[in-house]
Amino acid sequence: MRNKPFISLIRAGLLVMLVALFGGPARANADAGKASAPIIAADVSVEVDGPITRFRISLSKPVTAQASLMERPDRLIIDLPEVAFHLPPDSGRQKAGVISSFRYGLFAPGSSRVVMELAQPATVSGMTVDANAAGGTALLTIELTPTERDAFRRAAADSAANAARSTASEPAPIPRDARPVVVIDPGHGGIDPGASSSSGVFEKDLVLAFARKLQKKLMESGRYQVVMTRDEDVFIALSDRVRAARRVQADLFISIHADSISGGQQVRGLTVYTGADRASDADSASLADRENRADAAAGVELADMPDEISDILQELTLRETRGFSHNFANRLVGEFDSIARLNKNPHRQARFQVLRAHDVPSVLVELGYLSSKQDLDLLMSEEWRGKMVDAMSVAVDRFFATRLARQGAAAVLP
Repeated sequence: MRNKPFISLIRAGLLVMLVALFGGPARANADAGKASAPIIAADVSVEVDGPITRFRISLSKPVTAQASLMERPDRLIIDLPEVAFHLPPDSGRQKAGVISSFRYGLFAPGSSRVVMELAQPATVSGMTVDANAAGGTALLTIELTPTERDAFRRAAADSAANAARSTASEPAPIPRDARPVVVIDPGHGGIDPGASSSSGVFEKDLVLAFARKLQKKLMESGRYQVVMTRDEDVFIALSDRVRAARRVQADLFISIHADSISGGQQVRGLTVYTGADRASDADSASLADRENRADAAAGVELADMPDEISDILQELTLRETRGFSHNFANRLVGEFDSIARLNKNPHRQARFQVLRAHDVPSVLVELGYLSSKQDLDLLMSEEWRGKMVDAMSVAVDRFFATRLARQGAAAVLP
């Protein structure tokens, strides 16, 4: 394994922010004020009036809202300041007018987003903020009107052009460290909840809790620099997760997930995935396809990966990296075997976008199925998570054993 220098990130820089899609077909401005109290969304409603659909959300104070459109699938994106959504669990699931469904959540630090799936092409024909609504709330109203496909496509293209003109800030580096760099990537987050159980448990919350536990375990050993792609409930684009790992010159990238299958309550077990141009089986290809659509769920176009192979040197590096990835995946499976229910063929391969860095050994661990009561009970168990974290820590130690021995690290398992 190569000895790469580590460029640490300040806490705020760990979350690689995407720039919201400013501009678009409509914009409503109101004075959000300087108060530090969080903005709360307490109610939401959709009203259909002939061809017009009105989306209304009650807020604790006025906001500045920005709207943009996206195609494939047709969506309306509403970007807001950071909002705490205190809405009923079933909000957004019912079709009404031109809105098929909508979801909401934290998009980036200081920024929230509502993503509406459209039943047909529509544009924003009006957007207002009533700062003196009933009950002392501020009422944001967005009016949507059906339009022709060509007009919708032009509006979506304008939104994309506005987004392309924006640039994201780079996190500031701080002093290097010679220890191996392990990047832990809790899947999904913010507006993208990932899979969910029938009882309303979200993948994004379970994997973040697990990742924090793994981070603590690895840091306590003193052998590693540990970076989290996210350490709160915030959305991070797939390409930015990869860029974060490459920016810190990671020696190992571990993406943590949990799956769910509709009607598949009997399907359960843990699986470790490595990246490949061709999936090892149809189920793995289907899972990778679902995971690769995470950006679309948050209203973000899938960006080009930062590691497109352009020369023979990169191709050789990719082959070496995949060898390291397979090595670590096999070590994980070996450690999990005695404490976890493994899926049949527990080490699989597929074209996961988040595993695309050609120079960072990377794995994606599906801890289990939220659709399985047995798996969900384990995922919610502190005892089981503790055993899993211990097993992963041993696998990491063994993966880096030779390198740590050269550095004189304290007792490392052979």
